[in-house]
Amino acid sequence: MELLPNRLAATYSIVARDSETGEFGVAVQSNYFSVGTDVSWAEPGVGAIATQSIVEVAYGPKGLELLAGGLSAQEALERMLAEDPGAPLRQVGIVDAAGRVAAHTGRACVPACAHAFGDGYSVQGNMLASDDVWKAMGPAFEGAEGDLAERLMVALEAAEGAGGDVRGRQSAALLVVSGERPENPWEGRRIDLHVEDDPHPLRELRRLLTIRRAHALFDRARQTFGAGNLDAALELVAQARELQPGNVQFCFWTGVALANAGRDLEARRWLEEAFGAAETWRELARRLREVGIFTGDPGLLEP
Repeated sequence: MELLPNRLAATYSIVARDSETGEFGVAVQSNYFSVGTDVSWAEPGVGAIATQSIVEVAYGPKGLELLAGGLSAQEALERMLAEDPGAPLRQVGIVDAAGRVAAHTGRACVPACAHAFGDGYSVQGNMLASDDVWKAMGPAFEGAEGDLAERLMVALEAAEGAGGDVRGRQSAALLVVSGERPENPWEGRRIDLHVEDDPHPLRELRRLLTIRRAHALFDRARQTFGAGNLDAALELVAQARELQPGNVQFCFWTGVALANAGRDLEARRWLEEAFGAAETWRELARRLREVGIFTGDPGLLEP
């Protein structure tokens, strides 16, 4: 008999499918280093899985393989449990492509522990401060507004507000993938954020989610610049800067796009803001000119 289990990736998580977008998500928080690495699994167009308690990581990739092969969430769970001699130690939540959910809380999971279902989601927790923790998650998720990532965050924050992990807190993760299987296997991952070690992991996860949203807006802006719709692109940049005001990248690349479009007065304002943050941005602009990425007036790069 082992003196201690290998993995104690416990506490609380939620798996869910967004009925409008089809997106799948997993969110988790624990007093355990890098909890998302072991617990959180999702595949675009297939489903999402949280595997926790005394973790058997194989439930993640194996479960997704079974879902992709046509099994329902319940069928996949039952097959994996039947093959696992450690099933009494496991806690697992699964949502499949049809929004069907399944969960298991083994009889040897550490209390407070339980799982609960809702429309298209499952919440589960163990080693909790009390049953209030898992009971808080479903209503919070159902009552939250916004996209799937936001509602998953609200569920985690509600659980922490109800007492969280009896041991405290250390790490958290948020994973959201698309509802459709992409043409290329590296596509379809919407959000993949990890807080590995922090005294307030959910606070940090919330901050990272805001930054991720800012970069998503700026990615759209870059595509819109490329399509030649500069005014629409500038509106997206403004929205990105509201979420992350101090991001110099946004200033620099907006300035480059405007310079390349011949809108020199506007370009100078954006570029000078970037150059004022650090002269290295001016050096980068000169290097971009050398390779043909910066095609605007070279005078814009001079002090």
